[in-house]
Amino acid sequence: MRDSFVAALTELAQQNERVILLTADLGFGIFDDYVKKVPDQFLNVGVAEQNMMGVATGLSLEGRVVFAYSIGNFATLRCLEQIRNDAAYHKANVNVVASGGGFTYGQLGMSHHATEDLSILRALPGVTVVAPCDAWEAGQALPALAKNPGVSYLRIEKQTPLDTSQDTKPFMLSKARRIREGQDICLISIGGITLQAMRAAEQLAEKGIAARVVSMHTLKPLDTDEIKHAIRDTGAILSIEENTILGGLGSAVSEVIAETGASIPFKRMGIPDTYFSMVGSQEYLLEHNGLDAKAICEAASNLVSKKTT
Repeated sequence: MRDSFVAALTELAQQNERVILLTADLGFGIFDDYVKKVPDQFLNVGVAEQNMMGVATGLSLEGRVVFAYSIGNFATLRCLEQIRNDAAYHKANVNVVASGGGFTYGQLGMSHHATEDLSILRALPGVTVVAPCDAWEAGQALPALAKNPGVSYLRIEKQTPLDTSQDTKPFMLSKARRIREGQDICLISIGGITLQAMRAAEQLAEKGIAARVVSMHTLKPLDTDEIKHAIRDTGAILSIEENTILGGLGSAVSEVIAETGASIPFKRMGIPDTYFSMVGSQEYLLEHNGLDAKAICEAASNLVSKKTT
């Protein structure tokens, strides 16, 4: 995802001189080509994320299209006040980019686990929140966000061995992508964990259960119509996110279900309301938290069984 983001940003910056990239002393290797091609559209502010958001807001108010990049929590929680008070309040065209969503940097411990960002950024008025499921969606999201007014948040990961580029459905902000059809249950996921949802759908197929998989890449504004279609067509929904169980995708989906008055089997899968002192690979931490394909398959099977009882 990260390489796709950089490639798309480099192309966009060459086409539009108003585009500028800010970084908080990170990403030098991956930005080498960008800096070589558009050196005047790059600024390293140093290890000062709060200041970066202030600079980003000022540049935006002067007509620049700004992408402010750092990793995980450093691009969001460390400078949340500046995102809220400076950029969002003034409706500046600032695109906050966090590389390393969820447990991407799992080996570095809790300080680098970006596991509350989706919930917190979703709560800020007027902020668009996007978490692509793979490199293709990440590359498509960037030019769309550049045209999107106001503050946007783009959460990407390093590597996700998923490729939805062959899907005929185009990428549009606030429009979910149905990447696998099925009528027995709908798995609605966001971000790189969609890979686990796809693997779970394959396991479910072996049990004779046809699972629809939806990439809800835009958490806000939410595609409520796709959720309503899932209610009507499948009668059971499982939401999956590499984010706290509180306030993120699961909460958003449950709000739609409640407001429609639907009575269907539904479950949220996400990270429990706790901090983890353990370290490990992203795959290991997903398994430990019951968010791997096996756990998703089991949860989905239980929901389908409730439809018949």
